[in-house]
Amino acid sequence: MEQQLYIDGMTCKNCTTVVMEKINSIEGVSNTKVSLETGKATFNSTQQIPLSQLSKLLGDRYTLSEVQEEFTKQELTTAAKLNALFPLFLIFGYLICATIFLSYLTNATIENAMLYFMGLFFITFSFFKFLDYKGFPASFSRYDPIAKRSPLYAKMYPFLETGLGIAFLMSWQLPLILFCTLIILSFTTYGVLQSIINKSSIECACLGTALKLPMTEATLIENGIMIVMSCILILGYFL
Repeated sequence: MEQQLYIDGMTCKNCTTVVMEKINSIEGVSNTKVSLETGKATFNSTQQIPLSQLSKLLGDRYTLSEVQEEFTKQELTTAAKLNALFPLFLIFGYLICATIFLSYLTNATIENAMLYFMGLFFITFSFFKFLDYKGFPASFSRYDPIAKRSPLYAKMYPFLETGLGIAFLMSWQLPLILFCTLIILSFTTYGVLQSIINKSSIECACLGTALKLPMTEATLIENGIMIVMSCILILGYFL
């Protein structure tokens, strides 16, 4: 039988080699394949190998999780993409309406409206990550380059988003917050772009793991909007 799992904590090709050797050392296991880019491991076994046994074998450095339902290339037709991404579009619609409403109440400028949107964006998206906080780090580390190397960063990311959201809504230390947003989202966008180029069939963790979203170009657009807004506001402060 074939078994699949995700392994969080691999940072180099040597890690994949060590992991493959340890898994292959189990009696009855063969044809082990491990991907550094996605963190996915597949192997054949004569009997089901418990996740606890594999975790004990690999040690505390690595975090293992079972493979959830994936989005295959056949499923990702245009209609299927739109259907799978409906929750994301719906949330963006509510964010835009809320931003317009707040801007109307406060007679906000365009710059202040962007701050409202960015604040609401971060708080809303962090909320969905907390719905399945335990499963988020492993999913996020499959494509974010910083999370791949730092499990602590992956665990802290929802808290970081919440903090950024509050800071934007309160207009607190905006130049610093904007630079942090630009840097963080640039790294994440790079990871998303690599996943799309490599055609990795993985979930997008932008709304956590409670909602099953495929990794598509919509994630690039979502991050791109935030990056563009950050750049516009940064230029507004220094020009």
